[in-house]
Amino acid sequence: MPSHSQAVIVDAVRTPLAQGKPGGAYSRVHPVDLHSTVLAALVERTGIDPAVVDDVISGAVGQIGEQSGNTARWAALAAGFPESVPGVTVDRQCGSSQQALHFAAQGVMAGAYDVVIASGVESMSHVPITSQAAGRDFLGPRVAARYPGGLVPQGISAELIAQRWGLSRARLDEFSAESHRRAALAWKNGLFDSQVVRVTDLATDETIRPGTSVEVLSGLRPAFRDDYWVERFPELDWRITAGNSSPVNDGAAAVLVASEEAAARLGLVPRARVHSFAVVGDDPLLMLTGIIPATRKVLARAGLSVRDIDVFEVNEAFAPVVLAWQAEIGADLAKVNPHGGAIAIGHPLGGSGARLTTTLLNALEQTGGRYGLQVMCEAGGLANATVIERV
Repeated sequence: MPSHSQAVIVDAVRTPLAQGKPGGAYSRVHPVDLHSTVLAALVERTGIDPAVVDDVISGAVGQIGEQSGNTARWAALAAGFPESVPGVTVDRQCGSSQQALHFAAQGVMAGAYDVVIASGVESMSHVPITSQAAGRDFLGPRVAARYPGGLVPQGISAELIAQRWGLSRARLDEFSAESHRRAALAWKNGLFDSQVVRVTDLATDETIRPGTSVEVLSGLRPAFRDDYWVERFPELDWRITAGNSSPVNDGAAAVLVASEEAAARLGLVPRARVHSFAVVGDDPLLMLTGIIPATRKVLARAGLSVRDIDVFEVNEAFAPVVLAWQAEIGADLAKVNPHGGAIAIGHPLGGSGARLTTTLLNALEQTGGRYGLQVMCEAGGLANATVIERV
């Protein structure tokens, strides 16, 4: 990919992820303070003067209530950054902070930034997932006319994907149990320690269930089955449960990006470079399948094959999303989310893209891998894909 300068990743950090509901570990923590924790951690870990940061580009999905009013700006100020450091909040749904990373890298490559932070936050205990729509029609009559059958919630899309790719309930639950096993093992072996900064006394991701088994998951009821959807989609077997879906979470993550020249000037040691990136639109009914063409597009741009990728981070919004992707792309599942995924670790919407980058970077370093690919499904049939190269 031609560039003015290489965009390098200097550091990446995340919080442990908490349950995104009343009683969760961060339910009494303001989203701005949650977000500011990872920004301050980047400064402390790298020793940079925050005054050199050209921008803070942050993702948040629920931009209402305590996450309204451009939360990136307030998080930078809460972190003690000088008032001269700007901030902007972006929304590409679940891929918001991955898009923030793309914007940060693009700014560096274009020569517009020397040092920039890409970050993301979501406090689903403070801003529940349904807050933004609040019963309003956000599609409008022209979209409704284009899709006369009507669009569906993500859970129904997950059901449609499971049906189309012939993924049994047992296979979904098996995948989900493995996500918990891998995540619990990663914590036990200290593989997350270097990437995590605490906010409260929460020491690990709150939604990991080390004892989860296929037998336990098989006893859960379908989460999205009701009379309306059964009538509309009589062909569905109703396989999606709370156990093979990602939970709702609170959490934040941040990535420090710089030009090679700025990193050298400031005495910063790059850990990786942003090699290639892509974003696609796909069928908004299936909605979550965009990761398939996004992966193909970013690999083509990178001049790489699936075999060249050492670690994949594929967001586990729902188990069938990853398994359908794997069936089409042909990736070795041993390399996919090797430390567990969102089904176990959690999915704090606007913070998940930067969380995946943080986990991917560390996994590459821990395994000695060279190339990592992360890809994120997003509401509306969108997907972001990113390839990073360890240096």
